[in-house]
Amino acid sequence: MSKIVVGLDIGTTKIACFVGRENEHGKIEILSVGKSESLGVMRGIVANIEKTVESIGLAVQEAQNNIPEDKQLNIRNVIVGVAGQHIKSLQHRGIHTRTDNTTEISRKDVTALIDDMYRLVMQPGEEIIDVIPQEFIIDSEQGIKEPIGHAGVRLEANFHIITGNVSAIMNINRCVQKADLQVKHIILEPIASADAVLSAEEKEAGVVLVDIGGGTTDIAIFHDGLLRHTAVIPFGGNVITEDIREGCSIMKKQAEKLKVKYGSAFASESSDNDIVCIPGLRGKEPKEITLRNLASIIQSRMEEIIELVHYEIKNSGYEKRLIGGIVVTGGGSQMKHITQLFEYVTGMGTRIGYPTEHLANTNDLDELASPMFATGIGLVMQGFKKEQINGTPAAEESKPAQEIKKSRTSFFEKIINSSKEWFAEED
Repeated sequence: MSKIVVGLDIGTTKIACFVGRENEHGKIEILSVGKSESLGVMRGIVANIEKTVESIGLAVQEAQNNIPEDKQLNIRNVIVGVAGQHIKSLQHRGIHTRTDNTTEISRKDVTALIDDMYRLVMQPGEEIIDVIPQEFIIDSEQGIKEPIGHAGVRLEANFHIITGNVSAIMNINRCVQKADLQVKHIILEPIASADAVLSAEEKEAGVVLVDIGGGTTDIAIFHDGLLRHTAVIPFGGNVITEDIREGCSIMKKQAEKLKVKYGSAFASESSDNDIVCIPGLRGKEPKEITLRNLASIIQSRMEEIIELVHYEIKNSGYEKRLIGGIVVTGGGSQMKHITQLFEYVTGMGTRIGYPTEHLANTNDLDELASPMFATGIGLVMQGFKKEQINGTPAAEESKPAQEIKKSRTSFFEKIINSSKEWFAEED
């Protein structure tokens, strides 16, 4: 039977559940999608546990109902995405000196080096989420991507370390468990989105992924096929909706509909002669809004977001080496003329990233092609990657390396165990 992976995207505006399987050709096929309005999440942080649990339940139930009848599946384990302003990243170099210089560098040596990174002292309330090796250095020889099999004594590596707020991630895990699900892996959302919309060639050439969600804008920068920089900007599509609501003195729902249907990121592309009428409240006169004024409000906020993205690109140190330019995805990327504004502000070539490039589905591709589904589909892809890593044949690694893996308790295992203790206390 084909392996099944379920991705759960817990966003600020929506919660989406994706059920995927890998076909005989190694391509991923999305079997089912379920989504619901997110009522308890603000900028990637759970603000209301009960409402979040309810929204998760609705999305998962819809996905369960949409699974084809010939596939008898019961959604239980999920791959969950994490984002939010509390996510931070840093660069660090680690060193591991081998005592036996007569043997080749093994997986055990690499595992020991990575384990050392998890022992770094963080600020109170922060924990290391993920440790991503970049280049390895063996006896001062730099630029080695795969060190296993090399000879050497001094093994070094540059690491991209991602940290997060402990309580924020524990709350996400608690919501998932209250919805009668189990967290199998927690993945940083921009990394998942990058898997869905970027090609291997773009990652090799150098590219910036910008995922514009409802509450946050997530950034991931790749070069030479490796993740080099991540950042989270605490502004997304919702703040644009708020600007329209205040600028036009209308209801929030009306502002959201205006943004989605008529919104443009470039005011000069809109005409003063195009007018939209908004119904007044309780018999009041309808309000007339020109599309140019609407676009001016949107452009003002989008320029601020893009300037912050540009700052992160400069801060990464890779600004001059990103041949692939910028790829924009997420719900906010669906706004008209968004690529033109990115190119105008940053001077970098920009395209929209659609999450169907790596999928095998021949039907339903139009439905899945929306950039707002990039994170959810990417979580499924990340789930299969994790399965491949965990399923590495034992012959490729020594017995001591396997024992190290068993003895090591990851940050997320600690969180899951803590959540179980909470439930025990409640009972």
